[in-house]
Amino acid sequence: MNVPSSTGQFQTGHLVKARDREWIVLDKPAEGLMRVRPLSGSEEDAIVIATALERTPVQPATFDPPSSDQLDTQDAARMLADALRLSLRRGAGPFRSAARLGVEPRAYQLVPLLMAMRLDLKRLLIADDVGVGKTIEAGMILREMLDRSEIDRFTILCPPHLVGQWVSELAEKFDIDAVAVTSGRARSLERGLAPGDTIFAVHPFTVVSLDYIKADSRRASFAQTCPEFVIVDEAHTCVGGNANGTHQRFALLETLTNNTGRHLLLLTAIPHSGNQDAYARLLGLLHSDLNGGSARRQRRRALPPPPRPAFRSAPPP
Repeated sequence: MNVPSSTGQFQTGHLVKARDREWIVLDKPAEGLMRVRPLSGSEEDAIVIATALERTPVQPATFDPPSSDQLDTQDAARMLADALRLSLRRGAGPFRSAARLGVEPRAYQLVPLLMAMRLDLKRLLIADDVGVGKTIEAGMILREMLDRSEIDRFTILCPPHLVGQWVSELAEKFDIDAVAVTSGRARSLERGLAPGDTIFAVHPFTVVSLDYIKADSRRASFAQTCPEFVIVDEAHTCVGGNANGTHQRFALLETLTNNTGRHLLLLTAIPHSGNQDAYARLLGLLHSDLNGGSARRQRRRALPPPPRPAFRSAPPP
């Protein structure tokens, strides 16, 4: 590990020794000053050190490297892994969830995350093609919001054949243990619940089959206990056509979006199937002003016209 040779070279993230203990440099508010946090302390224990006034000069903190002769228990190994994750999360990176990801995202997969972090109310339509990584894009937004403590519960609504895949992806790639809620498992999950409790009140992280939860008998109770963050996979299956199943799915989502403080991510590889009304209903789930042709035309007219290029005549040969 490279360490600075003088106090003037200490930078954010460096480990230093001062006042007979180890510190980590958080920043340098001014010349000759360092804001530091005890290596074993919290942000509340941070202080500012004037390096020129210290009785003992500030020195780089060094530690003996571990050797293969040192044996320990599995609990100690787990503690070391957790410490490495926490140290990465305390870095200067823009995302707090970086240490919890089990996948290396591609550059374009960060775009929905950047867009979501700029919104107070996260309501996005992610309409990438098949195989591009909509699950990863939505999962990164979910993981980031959990690590920022912006949400503490979520639910994912998807067709029944995707429930198991979502549970597996969340566990392997985002370190999230979610509970699958399907027509076959709901009864076993309800056993042992206290009177008045529901599955969604007891289990904060759930992946729910749309075919199970869309029923009229379950829709109202689910809307009352639905978490503040909802992801809808294959969202196009909830807005197109006049079949009873599709109508029930859309009625469910419409009920959920009536809560103006609920975050919503819609995932689909087929945002527009040629049915203009279905497309309007899909956009209307994000914002009521986007539903209906006249509303869309009004919003389109409100946009400023694109700038016209300034054409210049070609110079004479």
